[in-house]
Amino acid sequence: MSAIIRTEGLTKHYVLGAETVRAVRGVDLLIERGEFVAIMGPSGSGKSTFMNMIGCLDTPTSGRYWLNSQLVSDLSDDQLARVRNREIGFVFQTFNLLPRATALHNVELPLIYAGVSSRERRRRAAEKLELVGLGDRMDHKPPEMSGGQRQRVAVARALVNEPALLLADEPTGNLDSVTSEEVMRQFAELNAQGQTIVLVTHEHDIAAHARRQVHLKDGIIERDFLNVPVEINA
Repeated sequence: MSAIIRTEGLTKHYVLGAETVRAVRGVDLLIERGEFVAIMGPSGSGKSTFMNMIGCLDTPTSGRYWLNSQLVSDLSDDQLARVRNREIGFVFQTFNLLPRATALHNVELPLIYAGVSSRERRRRAAEKLELVGLGDRMDHKPPEMSGGQRQRVAVARALVNEPALLLADEPTGNLDSVTSEEVMRQFAELNAQGQTIVLVTHEHDIAAHARRQVHLKDGIIERDFLNVPVEINA
């Protein structure tokens, strides 16, 4: 299979008192290896719930989900944690960096948890920082860096385990427009090198950088279409 993500009839229901909230109401979606997809929708559309399921942070109420050809919808929490660590790199709105650690050490962290040797993890972390254009900032700490640079450190950290999928949740939400373009340029370059990227956003100008847009409304797919990405000036 060439698909990274495949869902069939995916649903998620929450019981709140006497009420059942049907956050996701039967989503069929196929995302191929190497795609750059933006998942959009207003508050209450189900996009955050859907993101949690494709990120293996939550399990569906019903339906099936394959990630990189593995059926993960029926896995236990411990099994899902192993899949997350192996297959998915996460980039969040708030960076989630250790403020007193260098950029290099922040990028090393997933490899420490994976039991990789000190020499190998430093090599791989340095390689990913070079990839995102921060080879000269490895010894700087987050407070010494701009917002765009901090997000690029977060991207390098997400990539250090060579994930099949890069999942970005509102990655420009805390950035100004110029810095947002810097981050989106990085995503475009990574995608051009073959990295599969799924970007969750409510901002149309950010989604416009993706090659495909999937719009959710009331827990179902309202629109799914190919897009000509906007060009970013170098």
